[in-house]
Amino acid sequence: MFEALVRGATIPSCPECRSEDLERLLSLPAVRSESTRQQALRAAKRRDASQANERVRAQREYEAHHDD
Repeated sequence: MFEALVRGATIPSCPECRSEDLERLLSLPAVRSESTRQQALRAAKRRDASQANERVRAQREYEAHHDD
């Protein structure tokens, strides 16, 4: 396994055997800025609020159908 930055029409080859029959694995860039941080925080808050609402709904349903 090896890493290579491939741009455009460049055809990479294995550094050991020089084969061009390779499996390409793409990685996502990790871009961080103030706007991406704020966007991630907003998404996390929405997710947390949704999960909290679901827990409250499940608790109410349990209480409504629970026989003492």
